[in-house]
Amino acid sequence: MVDLDLAAPPARPGRRPVTTGRMIPHDQLEQFSPPEIRAELIEAAKSLPGVFTARSQVSEPSSLALRLHHPAGPWEAFLHPSQDEFGHIHRVGFLHLTVPRALIAPLEEAGWIEPHPISRRPEWPDTIVMFYAPRDATELAVAIAVVSASWQQAVNDSSRSTSFGK
Repeated sequence: MVDLDLAAPPARPGRRPVTTGRMIPHDQLEQFSPPEIRAELIEAAKSLPGVFTARSQVSEPSSLALRLHHPAGPWEAFLHPSQDEFGHIHRVGFLHLTVPRALIAPLEEAGWIEPHPISRRPEWPDTIVMFYAPRDATELAVAIAVVSASWQQAVNDSSRSTSFGK
């Protein structure tokens, strides 16, 4: 298992993918996940306690929502108006999810995420980001760690580390 500190993540290799930027819908336009990497990401997310997958309540129909049977986290842990969806995986592998505030700047500086345009609106949490589609096993490990951090926030589990694999 990988020991990964999200407060000081490794740099994402290569240039950032082209996205729609400040436009909604907020899409990644290139550098997609291979199908097997996306499938591994989904399986890892589904293995988190209390998580179930379903059609997204807030995104396109082909997005797979990461939802909780017993959400307990704060308002900024969810993709509103849903009260239990903390993220979703798009069909090409990128994710929209909520990330603990302390991790947003390090992940953005390392090239893994960008803010979702809706997070600029005061009625939406500023914790909503796009995590770029993982392209290989190394990037998948970072994606799984970030999904885990998002899940920890959504279940309000502060007893767990923000390091993946600990």
